[in-house]
Amino acid sequence: MFPVLETNRLTLRQITDQDAEAMFTCFSNDEVTRYYGLENMESIEQAISMVQTFAALYQEKRGIRWGIERKDTKELIGTIGFHALAKKHRRAEIGYEIIPAHWRNGFASEAISEAVSYGFASLGLTRIGAVVFTQNEASNQLLVKMGFQKEGVLRQHMYQNGIPYDTNVYSILKSSE
Repeated sequence: MFPVLETNRLTLRQITDQDAEAMFTCFSNDEVTRYYGLENMESIEQAISMVQTFAALYQEKRGIRWGIERKDTKELIGTIGFHALAKKHRRAEIGYEIIPAHWRNGFASEAISEAVSYGFASLGLTRIGAVVFTQNEASNQLLVKMGFQKEGVLRQHMYQNGIPYDTNVYSILKSSE
């Protein structure tokens, strides 16, 4: 059973083929993909493929990705989840994105808080990492606000449109929750 998480304003739920259009809206947007290490989607087929990738992630126990749905409008406004899940080492990396129309409403921090709690309580993680483009000021500030500590910089770690970018590495530990 895919776990469904709830916050005051959001439902974190399984992503289905019905979400492909919302996913396409999200990942065909320059503002979203600019710091994602992913080129813009050009077709709905790419979005359907991403939905399948997220499903496989969970089935193969390599991670979990939720759709972030607003309770009031039932809109899918982004996704959040864990990848690079290493149960033996009790660690995973968190990733997330929100459609720009819904930025600056506190939705990301609400979703991160819930996902981090789930990671520690239900997945048995002791470390949750995050890798963020150094230029992505909003996300860098958000992680620090959420209690993540910056550990360093990975030089030329991710490519975006053929250009290498440095990334910051963050983590939060269960003990520092």
